[in-house]
Amino acid sequence: MRIGLLGTGPWAHMVHAPVLAAHDGLDFAGVWGRRPDAAKELADAHGVRAYDDVDALLAEVDAVAVALPPDVQAELAVRAAGAGCHLLLDKPVATTVAGARAVERAVREAGVASVVFFTTRFLPEPEAWIAEQAAAEGWFTGRAQWLGAVFSADDHPFATPWRREKGALWDVGPHALSVLLPVLGEVRRVAAAVRGPGDTVQVVLDHSGGASSTMTLSLTAPPEASGTAVEVRGAAGVARLPESAAGAAVAFGRAADALCATADGGRPNACDAAFGLRVTEVLAEAEALLDGGAG
Repeated sequence: MRIGLLGTGPWAHMVHAPVLAAHDGLDFAGVWGRRPDAAKELADAHGVRAYDDVDALLAEVDAVAVALPPDVQAELAVRAAGAGCHLLLDKPVATTVAGARAVERAVREAGVASVVFFTTRFLPEPEAWIAEQAAAEGWFTGRAQWLGAVFSADDHPFATPWRREKGALWDVGPHALSVLLPVLGEVRRVAAAVRGPGDTVQVVLDHSGGASSTMTLSLTAPPEASGTAVEVRGAAGVARLPESAAGAAVAFGRAADALCATADGGRPNACDAAFGLRVTEVLAEAEALLDGGAG
């Protein structure tokens, strides 16, 4: 499957381009970016073509991977699906429900495959843990802490404008929801959302199975306090999300595997554009509570 890359930022350099170039099931065909010089630099590093016109790239590939700010991604994902391209998207799909809904609709109407790269969902050990806990019953409560030091460190590569504008809720909130939703069930409502230090937010969720959960999200944690922890408690006892020996590149490769499998006639992936839309809806509901001073 011929695949192109949209985006030239740190994530594209560190993960997307190297993995696409090395993947046995993909033919890495080219790069498009909003800055043509950056696209040429990244394309040259991997011996592929740099495209000045995104539609020219879409016309020559079977799929695209996207490493762009979410609302830029949403617009281009709709165009790519309309051109018949399968989509390997980053999270969040968009930062508005309308944007995510447009992506989901475009994917559905075009009949293309979609996978959203929620990193934790494609790491081997966490993936197995999520499946095991999702099969259990009687969960009572859960908590997810996703604490980053993006804005606490000097010259962090991911201290990008969209993260400064939207904060931890939209950057790491999708990761937390990608674990909590399959284990505890659909979110019936966002019960509360309050702000903490910096961009820190705390969110309380009411799940359809009767469980409640909390998310503590931050990109401004002290480096010494950064890290991830997820725990669920219920009739089966206490279960904690395991760490993975694999890194983001392994996870992205497995996400690319999932896209290839779905595009080849397999079942839709659990982390498809429809799931990306649902995550966006929950985050938008939390954001509305924060902006309204509720919680």
